[in-house]
Amino acid sequence: MNAVWIDEAPATADATAPSPANSMKIERETHKLEKRLCRQVGQAIVDYNMIEEGDKVMVCVSGGKDSYALLDILLKLKARAPIHFDIVAVNLDQKQPGFPEEVLPKYLSELGVDFHIENQDTYSIVKRVIPEGKTTCGLCSRLRRGILYRVADELGATKVALGHHRDDMLQTFFLNMFFAGKLKSMPPKLVSDDGKHVVIRPLAYVSEKDTIRWAPALVHRTWDCAPRAAAADSDRSCRSRESRCDGHRPVLRTSRRESFSPRCPHPAAATAGNGQPVFRRARTWSWAVSLARSALA
Repeated sequence: MNAVWIDEAPATADATAPSPANSMKIERETHKLEKRLCRQVGQAIVDYNMIEEGDKVMVCVSGGKDSYALLDILLKLKARAPIHFDIVAVNLDQKQPGFPEEVLPKYLSELGVDFHIENQDTYSIVKRVIPEGKTTCGLCSRLRRGILYRVADELGATKVALGHHRDDMLQTFFLNMFFAGKLKSMPPKLVSDDGKHVVIRPLAYVSEKDTIRWAPALVHRTWDCAPRAAAADSDRSCRSRESRCDGHRPVLRTSRRESFSPRCPHPAAATAGNGQPVFRRARTWSWAVSLARSALA
């Protein structure tokens, strides 16, 4: 159970400098990417009423590309939002071997955001309980979630923001469908069983390829959990099925995302004549039939 840093390849000394035209193109594409990320995150926040006036949002930062992108986009939206809310970044140091604990505090300090580093040795617990060669992600995630809930209470956070993106949610759905026989996924907004905590996923409409493109503009090193990567055989199988289906019908990816639209009153929706809220049109799971046919083709 090891963890590693992924470093960008350093530029060679004899590499030619980009031309002015290429520099302008890169700057333009970066600006377009930023606008798209802000629009998609803002849309998810509005659709699911994720953040409200006076909220204190605890952004969980693991050191990976998704959490870096999440924190950056939320800070940008905070500066232009019509409501006031506070942000505190939290990192849980699980004492995995090789984790450079000085990187995140330095980055967050330079960013000027309030942050808290929680030190808990869950690595030893997982290694003691889980037999060698077995998947550790289940126990690790439960220990991590419990610690984050406690930290949220201590910091007075009203919302806990996680960095799961659209592809994570779709892959979770397919894993449940293929391996557990359930139509179930990670919800963009979740209330804990005891009702004390609200978990939000503002990247619910954002694709992984966009976070991959955006993270290098923020940092040069991102954290990758090696145990989770080593246990990703079923995830890779799911990705393969998903890619095959997208090759047959490219529109399926968008249809799958839209199928997660909330069956609840839209926050900005008007009310009917009787005062009842107007519900958004419910999506069906008919695309699952097309998915199965494509996968078996």
